[in-house]
Amino acid sequence: MSKAPHKKMKTHKGAKKRFKITATGKIMRTKGMKSHNRRKKAPRVKRQFDRMLELDSANVRHVERLLPYGA
Repeated sequence: MSKAPHKKMKTHKGAKKRFKITATGKIMRTKGMKSHNRRKKAPRVKRQFDRMLELDSANVRHVERLLPYGA
């Protein structure tokens, strides 16, 4: 009788949509408050929403667990 193969870990689909992993391994995130009350916000603020920011070091471990294959 052979050993059973290891089950593959599943990627967290919510995290997959929210985070991107760069070629160097950094985890990038988007800003919140992006879609609500857009007309009130200054054009400069709305442009800044397009940029992605590096994830805070306190949260990196949590997100890495959700994205085991670097989705």
